[in-house]
Parts: sequence; C-alpha cells; structure tokens
Amino acid sequence: MTFPFAWNEFADQPHNVAPRRERLRHHLKHAGSYLTLAAADSALAIPVLRRYRRNIKWMHRSPVEIGTPFAVSCSPAGARNGEVVELLKAAGIRRTLVRIPSWERDGLTRYEAFIRLLRSEGLDVVCALLQRRDDVLDPASWSGFLDDVFSGFSSLCSHFEVGHAWNRTKWGVWDHQEYISLARAAVPLARKNGVRLVGPAVIDFEFHLYPPTLRAVAFDKASSLLYVDRTGAPENAQFGWTTAKKLALLKSIVDASLGRPMGCWITEMNWPLAGAGEYSPAPGKPCVSEEDQANYLVRYFVICLASGFVERIYWWQLVAPGYGLIDSRDPEWRRRPAYFALRQMTQLLEGSRFEEKAPAGSAEVFWFRKGDRRFAVCWTRQGVVDHEFGQVPCPIIGRDGEERPAGSARVRIEERPQYVFTS
Repeated sequence: MTFPFAWNEFADQPHNVAPRRERLRHHLKHAGSYLTLAAADSALAIPVLRRYRRNIKWMHRSPVEIGTPFAVSCSPAGARNGEVVELLKAAGIRRTLVRIPSWERDGLTRYEAFIRLLRSEGLDVVCALLQRRDDVLDPASWSGFLDDVFSGFSSLCSHFEVGHAWNRTKWGVWDHQEYISLARAAVPLARKNGVRLVGPAVIDFEFHLYPPTLRAVAFDKASSLLYVDRTGAPENAQFGWTTAKKLALLKSIVDASLGRPMGCWITEMNWPLAGAGEYSPAPGKPCVSEEDQANYLVRYFVICLASGFVERIYWWQLVAPGYGLIDSRDPEWRRRPAYFALRQMTQLLEGSRFEEKAPAGSAEVFWFRKGDRRFAVCWTRQGVVDHEFGQVPCPIIGRDGEERPAGSARVRIEERPQYVFTS
C-alpha cells in the first residue's frame, strides 16, 4: 500500500504519514523474518564478543594516524552555491556529502551543477541516495533512479551511499528485507558504471541490523548514522553504552559479520539546537545550546577518531537553521560557534597522529603529535579541573582558535575543549 509522501522542508526529513495500523500489520505479517534476524545475530555473539574485548583493550591506547577524516555534508543553495563552497574551504574541509532524493529524479541537473562546482574546488564528494515508500513498492523505478545517478555522477562522486536511515519507517522502509532488496538492486548497476558503494546507513544504536545487510550486499565501506544526541554529551551512556563503547561494538560487529576487517564511516551526526522551533529535526530533549553543540562536536570527533575504528565523520550539515554550522534564517548567513570549533580542530588535527589518552582524573586528555609539535586536546565532562602538565604549555589554544599564554604547568580544564601544546 502506498501513501502520499510528505517532506518536512524545515527539518530536511520526511513526515511519518503511514498509518500505524498498516505498519503494525506489516510487522505481524513478516514476524518470521525477525526470528531469522535474531538467530543470525545470536550465531555471531561469541565472535563479536571476542573482537569487542580486544577493541576495548586497545582503544585509546594505540597510536592512530588521523589523515583527512573531517567532513561536512551540504545541500544545493541555488544562487548561493558559491558561498557554500567558500564556507567549506574556509573551514579546511576537503570531504563532503550531498544527498540526492529519488523523488527528484527529474531534477538531477541541479545536483550535477552543484557537485561539479564542489569538485572544481578540489572537494571529494560522496553521494547519499534517499528512498521513500514508493521505491520499495516500485523496484523498477528505484533501479532506474540508481542507473541515472550512477551513469551521470560516476566521474564526480567517489562513493555512493545506498539508502538512508531506513530503520525509521518515515523513510519508507519497514523491515531489513525491504532494505536489502533496495540495496541489492544497486550492486549490478554499480559494477556496470564502475562506482563504489557505501552502506547500510543505519541510524542510531541499532547495530543488530548490520550482519544481515552486510552479508547480503557487497559494500565497499560500512556506514553508520551514529547519533548520540539523546544522551547529551558524547561521553554519556545509553543503557551503559558510551560513544566510545558503541564504536568498539560497531567495529566488532562489522568485522565479525564479514569475517574480515572493513572500513567504517560515520556519514551523519549532529546535535539539534534549542529554540529552533519548526527547524529542529528532533525537538525536546536532544536540543542543546550553540555553545554545547560546539563543545560536543569537538569531543565527538576526538573520541571517535582516536579510537581508530572510523575512517571519517560527516557532520550533517553545513547550512541549516535547526542544527547546521551556519544559520541561514537571515539574509546574511551567521557562522555558529560549531563552525569555528570545527575549523580549529581540522587545522590542528588533520595529518596528526594520536598517541595516547592520559590518566587525568575527571578530565579527558588526548595526546597528539603533528610534526615536531606535541599537544593535548582536553576537556571535562562537567565542571572545572586543574591539571598538572609537568611543564609550562606554550601556547594554549582555545576551542575556536583564541590563543593565550600559560602562567604555569597547572592548567584549568573546562567543558569547552582546548589545545595545550607542550613542545
């Protein structure tokens, strides 16, 4: 059964228009597939547990080459496309992601022009392909959309993410078998056009969906839309699982599902902002202040990248009133604190090497080296801590790039991240 598709242009996501009774009827009809899913996941329990124990043991204790993992998603902005590109470049961003919805198949020229502009400025582009309920019910139309995008964009985009947040029914997919059918349709078309696929694009902490989808579809990279906004700070736990533990588990499940290591990307994350009204994608508890958003952005990136379990992270997105790095409600776009925080972090951490996480009581102190400079990225989960660094830092750089001298080797650490240089 099909339903009118309704897009929330303020929050960049669909409205959930499918009647609850229809979704319940579908789940009851396909109850057997959930039992099969549970059985398959149970068979992997021991291999996953072994990998998880090993990952936890070495996480934040082993060196990690950071490379160029900092990425920001963006959308076409018409006459202001050039401004989007300049904002990305000014922040030091080299990788971006552009969503292309299946229901805009007739308007692909708009996306092509935008992506060509990004590529002309040296940005790597990943294309995320969005689905709706009609694509599940009309496989031929979905395949036609995939073929159009792959053939038209193969020389412009380095990878294509197949599907999006499909474990939320508002995105049109009602069970994992439906997603597998959508994703499998992409495989022969990708081979024909010589493109690389990313998936399964599961949103939030629902890792039980990875084994069946990864085994059924030949992805080149495993992707997760790993939001932790409902826990507040990224160090907070959800049912005992912090962001760091979720990463260790994700990597364990991905590798155990395939019996070999596979690169993992986080292709979407953010914190929605309080006071954004209809522009917020998740009103209520997940919403934070602009100051907290900037703090959490840095802390999330550092925790994830220093783990060595993810190769890159995409913030969603550059320009959006309810959650973006740029507030576009006024004619003159405003750069939020998170924009400056990302810019400073990218400048210092890109091309660096994570060395260790040092014991520091209630403070978080992650040590990096870049060239002949050694520095710590540090913060507290809550409150203020005075930490002894053993020598007078020179200098201390704040979250957004402000520089100050240190009066002594004892440095005050706050919830706002800072960069403390010791050499």
